[in-house]
Amino acid sequence: MFEGLAGAYPRSLYKGMGFTDNDIKKPLIGIANSWTEANPGHIHLRELSHYVKDGVRAAGGTPVEFNTIALCDGIAQGKGMHYVLPSRDIIAASVELSVEANRFDGLVMLCSCDKIVPGMLMAAASLDIPTIFVTGGPMESLELNGYKFVLSDVKEAMGRYKAGEIDEKEFKEIEDRTCQTCGACGMMGTANTMSTIVEAMGLSLPGCGTLSAVAAERKRLTKQSGERIVDMVKEDLKPSQIMTKNNYENIIKYTLAVGGSSNAVLHIPAIAKQQAITIPLDLFDKLSKETPLLAKFKPASPYTLSDFHKAGGVQALLKILAPQLDTSVVTVTGQTIGEQLSQIEYSKTDVIKTLDNPLASEGGLAVLKGNLAPRGAVVKQSGVSPKMMVHAGPARVANSEEEVRDMLLEGKVRHGEVLVIRYEGPKGGPGMRELSIPAALLVGMGFGDSVAMITDGRYSGATRGPCVGYVTPEAADGGPLAIVEDGDIITVDIPNRTLTLEVSPEEIAQRLKNWEKPQKEVKGFLKVYSKIVSAADEGATLW
Repeated sequence: MFEGLAGAYPRSLYKGMGFTDNDIKKPLIGIANSWTEANPGHIHLRELSHYVKDGVRAAGGTPVEFNTIALCDGIAQGKGMHYVLPSRDIIAASVELSVEANRFDGLVMLCSCDKIVPGMLMAAASLDIPTIFVTGGPMESLELNGYKFVLSDVKEAMGRYKAGEIDEKEFKEIEDRTCQTCGACGMMGTANTMSTIVEAMGLSLPGCGTLSAVAAERKRLTKQSGERIVDMVKEDLKPSQIMTKNNYENIIKYTLAVGGSSNAVLHIPAIAKQQAITIPLDLFDKLSKETPLLAKFKPASPYTLSDFHKAGGVQALLKILAPQLDTSVVTVTGQTIGEQLSQIEYSKTDVIKTLDNPLASEGGLAVLKGNLAPRGAVVKQSGVSPKMMVHAGPARVANSEEEVRDMLLEGKVRHGEVLVIRYEGPKGGPGMRELSIPAALLVGMGFGDSVAMITDGRYSGATRGPCVGYVTPEAADGGPLAIVEDGDIITVDIPNRTLTLEVSPEEIAQRLKNWEKPQKEVKGFLKVYSKIVSAADEGATLW
């Protein structure tokens, strides 16, 4: 970009920002920073960017920082949630456009949280220039009366308060003190699932995925990442050498073994799509049947991400899982996964189990199919009570998140029912809202062992309980969810992977023939999004 006579134009512009001739002769390293004051997972990334720049300069490169958006699922609950999943593809596009226009030699992805990490992974896959990730790390958990609180406990406390199990004073203390540091929420939600997936895939330095957001060691690791990207540019080590088809299977197995977020079924296929690699929904189920559950974290167990890190984190779990992985894949360190794992030592704890003594013989996710979900639905089976692995009951239908939330708060839900929430898919929402508040209310109000919830929307990675989501085709596309009526019997059978509407094929066909799609007033970007977004089983992508 800076060479020859034609390079005078960009050289002059860079000099207008204070860069010298010597600066622009060095490898130009872009730093994609998702810093914002509107998200606790990102509030510290402005500080971390200084350490990235120090590392880049120390290794002989020139850092150039730019920004992208970063929405928080927790803050966006309700109406704002329509915009969160769509932001993932906008983040991917904004990074790609910035990098291609500026022609950086290498790239550091400085990011955190649910949609930002996968958005930047999509960009990395598409751009295919030397890239290293620095994720922001999890926040510290609150310890109160011997119990460790993370954000999912706030949601469930809402249900407990409504049910009269805790008083206003205790509820206020939980609300006030749970998010006591910056960083991603300290449970195995989507944020930490995706950040640890980055490490498991070999796109960040070891330890980055679980190291506390406020640890001094994170600053050192961040600087080391800045140094390493300059070497990666010299080595021409690109994402395509790391993000291989076999490595996608590696990270799916990792996600299943660690009880990771069900949102991985949206993000991993969307990332792979940028490389023309197809990850079908059925692959998650196939690998889940082959991959044991080795760990569970809040809200599915008492353990936090801090406990995971102390137990050896991602590298310890990968070492245990290694016999089932392709360890020949190279990582950003320049070593293969196997070479990296050969240096790892860990002590056995109750936090991470072994292959011969797993928590369960199957992984954390299950894909259900049947006449209610012909192309599939997903449940985080590692968070479901044994009592609810098979459940049949009468449907209670809601046409939005607000409707089901009102049902719960107004005491209209009865034990044994199956709550159906439709028109919350990628097109129907639009934006595929997560129903984490209704799901948490369900558990907090004592229905987790007796009421199932089914939706074409999605759930938080931290959801637990009998919550089946991602139903495809979605109701807005004329999927069978659209014609369920109150009182219809629905059977959820997780062990046999079925989701069945107990209505005759003839009746289903007649109802679908008479169905008319409800009209929603949609404006702005969501109007465009609803017209072009793909289905959930294809990653809910814009291209």
